Amino acid sequence: MNLSIIGTGYVGLITGACFAKLGHTITCVDINPEKVRKINNGVSPIYEEGLESLLLTYKDKISATIDYQTALMNTDITFICVGTPSMKNGTIDLSYVKEATKQIATILKKKNSWHLVVVKSTVLPGTTHNIVLPLLEQYSGKKVGTDIGLAMNPEFLKEGVAIQDFLEPDRIVIGFNDERSRVAVRDLYKNFSCPIIETSLSAAEMIKYASNAFLATKISFINEIGNLCKKLGIDTYDVATGMGLDKRIGRPFLDSGIGWGGSCFPKDVDALIAWAKEIKEHARIIESAKAVNTDQPLRLVEILKKHIPKLKGKTIGVLGLAFKPNTDDIRDSKAIPIIKELLRNGAHIKAYDPQAMDNFKTLYPQIQYCSSASEVLTADAILITTKWKEFTTLDYQGKIVIDGRRLEQAKNAKIYEGVCW
Repeated sequence: MNLSIIGTGYVGLITGACFAKLGHTITCVDINPEKVRKINNGVSPIYEEGLESLLLTYKDKISATIDYQTALMNTDITFICVGTPSMKNGTIDLSYVKEATKQIATILKKKNSWHLVVVKSTVLPGTTHNIVLPLLEQYSGKKVGTDIGLAMNPEFLKEGVAIQDFLEPDRIVIGFNDERSRVAVRDLYKNFSCPIIETSLSAAEMIKYASNAFLATKISFINEIGNLCKKLGIDTYDVATGMGLDKRIGRPFLDSGIGWGGSCFPKDVDALIAWAKEIKEHARIIESAKAVNTDQPLRLVEILKKHIPKLKGKTIGVLGLAFKPNTDDIRDSKAIPIIKELLRNGAHIKAYDPQAMDNFKTLYPQIQYCSSASEVLTADAILITTKWKEFTTLDYQGKIVIDGRRLEQAKNAKIYEGVCW
């Protein structure tokens, strides 16, 4: 099948590359000419494990353009994968979704054949039906459900393992406006063996938000338990293992540490809180999950001060700047509030990350970026903020290490403390 993908961020590019692997012909659309050039040359504009290999392997199946008309006139299904960033009040910015929809509809006005539009961007319940659908009809002059198909197909991709998540998903959710749209999306996923949920547009949107809010809450819950355990001298990971054996709970997302970040959890939690206020509902559990997450990374600095009470003039090493390993994404990385607090206390920073240093320099150009992880170990103390595999090979003997990510190899340090253990 011929598919067009609007937006080549994590979701769009991975969706396109994986569908190409499955045998479809993909046309990516992006407003950034440099990203388009890279994709056409088989180069990934973002770091994601295995993505560049897919772009090179299926180069004959993937092309990129800045021209909506070229993409839509030669494809049957269009996925909207543009960003929905947070605004200051926590609500999501739908300007990219709206603009993409208008552009799509304007081209579809000239197209004689039926065309399916699938929203994959993360949007609040009601957005696809109440905003995307009217815009499609207004700018195309056509009827959704008759001339144009419309569906909502949320993504559940974890950065670092996104390709595996796409190709081997836990479930596929299809929200559909009409029967023809349902059948078309279902056909795209016909060779997948996982459960496929077919539901309304709004339910599909809510499944995405509810899933992320629950996982964020699960992490904040175990961090709160971890803070209690540390005071009592209990190993939180033993507790998590015991809890996780209960099938109703499960072990994943029970690793206590310095909290969650990234492109999804913070944005989606904020959006749900803001939306709840808008519809005059309380989101007490979700608000508490966010509050725990805000405080959690600063505990690493509090523990550090037990061993080095005056940080002014001291050199503190930070291992890890990405919000998680195997990505260069620094959005809501827990290293950000930690480094901000260290600088506020007058410390000098030596930092290293295998992939995220260039991105982090845009936030903190004033700190020292090291050429290797071992160079960080010359600092007066080391904070572990991202669990990169590379950090497991370092020799921490004789060092002061405050660990936010449970790195077993760091326990041989002269002084070692974990944030929750």
